[in-house]
Amino acid sequence: MGKSDTISTLRENKVVVVIRGATKEEGIRAAIACVDGGIKAIEVAYTNQYASEIIQELRTLYTNDLSVCIGAGTVLDAVTARQAILAGANYIVSPSFHLETAKICNLYTVPYIPGCMTLTEMTVALEAGSELVKLFPGSAFGPKYIAAIKAPLPQVGIMVTGGVSLENAAEWFQAGVDAVGIGGEFNTLASQGRYDKISEIAKQYRCLI
Repeated sequence: MGKSDTISTLRENKVVVVIRGATKEEGIRAAIACVDGGIKAIEVAYTNQYASEIIQELRTLYTNDLSVCIGAGTVLDAVTARQAILAGANYIVSPSFHLETAKICNLYTVPYIPGCMTLTEMTVALEAGSELVKLFPGSAFGPKYIAAIKAPLPQVGIMVTGGVSLENAAEWFQAGVDAVGIGGEFNTLASQGRYDKISEIAKQYRCLI
């Protein structure tokens, strides 16, 4: 999957689930439950020490399903980004912009989605080749902030993460975001072994699109 194809897939999916998990099994099972529920954009966070292994196993599991897009999240440096890419990550997400990480992603033609809060940060990310940025935390701004961003930067693609829920996701989409990132509730359920409930909630998010 090429860089542009990955961005298009994320925009088509509209909902990205950030999978953390305390163990390898928990991370894999939570991701599978999301896909079973219809959310096929998964971001495996490197807060899980088995993140590379989880990404690799998911890529193998869904190797024949191009609709499933597996990325890496909470990537803080270029070394981790390269590890994730070699494991099979289709895209890299960081909590903030990091130039060396942007460079390594560009080298491997993998989308880099950095966390940005201000117009200055978003402009820097665009200059470094990012087609999509992560507004984080979204709860600190609200949907109205999207119009303020799009006025001077109509070309920037935005995925909002932090504070997104079933109750307000539609409002974010109406405001003009390309995608929303969710995870808190899903990871809590995963820690309780309630994978069927994860699939059920994933279906509810799909109904919003």
